[in-house]
Amino acid sequence: TSPENVPSVSFSLFSGFRVLGLYSNHVPHALRYHLKHREFYVVTAAGRSFHTFNVNRLGIVAVSNCMSNDITCLAADRMLVFAASGRLVSAFARNKEVVMRYHGHQQDVRLLLPLGDQLISSDSGDIYLRLHFDPNTFYVSAMMHPSTYLNKVLLGSSQGALQLWNIKTSKLLFTFKGWLAGVTVLQQSPAVDVVGVGTATGRIIIHNIRLDETLMSFMQDWGPVTSLAFRTDGPPVVASSSPQGHIAFWDLERRQLVTQQRHAHRTAVAAATFLQGEPLLVTNGADNAIKVWIFDQEGGGARLLRSRQGHSAPPTTIRHHGNDGKNILSAGQDGTLQSFSTVHERFNKNLGHGGKEQKKKKGLTYKELCLPAIISFSSAVARQSDWDGIVACHRGRQATTTWNYQRCTMGAHHLQPPGGRRDSVATAVDITSCGNFAVIGSSCGRVDIYNLQSGLHRGCYGDEEKAHSSVVRGVATDTLNQLTLTAGFDWLLKFWRFKTKKQEEQLKLSSAPASMMLHRDSGMLALALDDFTVVVVDIETRRIVRKFAGHHGNINDMTFTPDGRWLVTVAMDCTIRTWDLPSGCLVDCFLVAMAPVGVSLSPTGDFLATAHIDSLGVYLWTNKSLCGPVGLHPLPADYQPAVETLPGVMPVEPEQEVTSEEADNAYQSAEQLGTELVTLSLLPESRWTSLLNLDAVKKRNKPAAPPVAPPTAPFFLPTLPGLTPRFSLPAATEGQSKMLIGSLLQTSEFCSVLEEAGRSGSFDCPLRLLKDCGPAALSVELTCLTSEGGGANSLLLAFIHMIDSMLASGRDFDLAHAYLALFLRVGQSESTLLRLSGRLEVVWAELRASFDQSLCLLSYTKSALL
Repeated sequence: TSPENVPSVSFSLFSGFRVLGLYSNHVPHALRYHLKHREFYVVTAAGRSFHTFNVNRLGIVAVSNCMSNDITCLAADRMLVFAASGRLVSAFARNKEVVMRYHGHQQDVRLLLPLGDQLISSDSGDIYLRLHFDPNTFYVSAMMHPSTYLNKVLLGSSQGALQLWNIKTSKLLFTFKGWLAGVTVLQQSPAVDVVGVGTATGRIIIHNIRLDETLMSFMQDWGPVTSLAFRTDGPPVVASSSPQGHIAFWDLERRQLVTQQRHAHRTAVAAATFLQGEPLLVTNGADNAIKVWIFDQEGGGARLLRSRQGHSAPPTTIRHHGNDGKNILSAGQDGTLQSFSTVHERFNKNLGHGGKEQKKKKGLTYKELCLPAIISFSSAVARQSDWDGIVACHRGRQATTTWNYQRCTMGAHHLQPPGGRRDSVATAVDITSCGNFAVIGSSCGRVDIYNLQSGLHRGCYGDEEKAHSSVVRGVATDTLNQLTLTAGFDWLLKFWRFKTKKQEEQLKLSSAPASMMLHRDSGMLALALDDFTVVVVDIETRRIVRKFAGHHGNINDMTFTPDGRWLVTVAMDCTIRTWDLPSGCLVDCFLVAMAPVGVSLSPTGDFLATAHIDSLGVYLWTNKSLCGPVGLHPLPADYQPAVETLPGVMPVEPEQEVTSEEADNAYQSAEQLGTELVTLSLLPESRWTSLLNLDAVKKRNKPAAPPVAPPTAPFFLPTLPGLTPRFSLPAATEGQSKMLIGSLLQTSEFCSVLEEAGRSGSFDCPLRLLKDCGPAALSVELTCLTSEGGGANSLLLAFIHMIDSMLASGRDFDLAHAYLALFLRVGQSESTLLRLSGRLEVVWAELRASFDQSLCLLSYTKSALL
């Protein structure tokens, strides 16, 4: 086909699966208690959907269906979860499905408050029941329902005033003057009539709304109050949070600060909530973290009990760690190194935020102690149980850091060349396959090698301690530690002997390389150049064997498939392209909404992981070629890729009603594919497998003694004649056997239908009746066909004809044999069974031939040397 006729659709080699590392954003969480489970659940927003976690283990319970826009606020009651997205409010049942939508707002909804059977929602200008406010005089910034105040809502404004409304009568009951500061938080205290008020100046007021009297006030020095929470398990403590991520705890009896939790979150604390009757505090923030704190320290302090946290800034580099493909190492702009598990979130690891060597120096702030973000890293599992197995380069730093994956900490070594230039920075790193050495390239052209066990410098490549005349863009070592490959901004790819550190050959490139990736098993080296092309070099022949062009932006990352057949590249043009190395063609390409900055394919080839600009998560794509055949064809140079939705952000389309015409055209499976085939019934096996064992089942279920009805006492108790009054006991009545006379029995519905079917020749109706009967009822129906049960020989003959028609048609093959076996036990007639016996022999001869052929082919396949 010509390029004009190529459709603009993706061949879907990869399909979206799920997103890792997304837990929370700036939206305050919602806490709910499940009465049946007797467990607390926390609901957090993550973009267009919300996640539900159990507080006991912080394990994810459910992920909701996506909404059309990002969620702006959350609320929950005993049954439903309410989420606002733009001007739309949706109610979710079972933490996932939308059961109701509320329309009517003209602006984005900012606040939600469930109140009994009603839901109050507020945007920037109005509230439920159309209570209009002038934003210049009363801009609604917080609202709450005071306990025991029926149909009452307390509203706070950014101007500082409070208003108490009756939502049933739509009347303003009282206006509180305020404290000359905007209200940010309203929270009910354990005491009736007392509420906590948080202001934009950091002031915390404990106010009695019935008496309009301020009981006490506190002042935090960290800016506006973002949330308030009261303990309900005994100690009179209120917690206040700040935009700096700090939490303060105030004693209401002594009216003073008890303790503080600094850097509880890296960003502003979105919400903090105490669990009812428990010393546990649940917090979430915009740093993509959910944390549970327990108060068991001396002096009323809290410690971190459990947490779920991802990157607080977008990840920049991702790589699979290990050979099983279950763990993904991710380095983010927040300076942390984390490991995300593709199996379960409880296997996630946070290796932490690296610290500088002069961390014991006094007078340094928290940010000054932290290392810059990681720009590149390399990992190996060969010796990770003996010493550090991860080496990372930091932005603007010459020294590289080592990390220990098993201990989840930064290592003791800071690898730095002796006597090196202070203005140079580390730009590329690679660990040998044996896990003993690390090769590090720098911006001044140096390429140094270090021993990971001791952290000592073991030499450098090149004359005058320089391998390149400019910045080193990539380093790599082969499988047997024979070759070291380096690529620099001087457009050169150099081959070095690993042990002697002597240069063997160099290759001139057509443009400056941006990065490179070596597939050690196949010896293929891929280099991304600054002219948006990719070249593949064979390190054995040391020649360029493939060149791929098609990207229209800087190539950010690359990865090989485990067999080295495909090369996946991602670039700033928002495309993810798959190149086939044997044919040298582009075989798959699709667009994403956000430019990908990192990519990694699992060693097993089942998942493709990508990281994107302005996104905190790691996105997984399934490799559909492992599940079935995928038609891949070479794509033309001017191919226009289709846009694929990122995993986890696809909105659920509303269900459409199916018309009668569409229902008629819908495909319906045939009852039987062919008359030459044997078709089994769809009944459960318990309906027909126990027919031959009914006697054993009845004997096993037979009660030890039959139930005896208590004798009825007469109204006047009989007495015996004599001087002493004695009651007369009733005489024991002997059991009388009851016999059923066949002529008096009423003919069953099955017998009537079977007799009529014997005359017409169509046995669908009696067969349908037998399918509805259980094993015991079926035995009774067949007993009624005999002369002892009130039947006749004509009914026996009709039943045999029904079995013969079932065998002839090939349908309900299992039922036909089960019914026939039970029938032969009840009654039989040799003259009428001769034709049925021949039919059985023919059917089983065909089945035996098919079975023998299949077994012979299977035996040959298992034993043959292919």
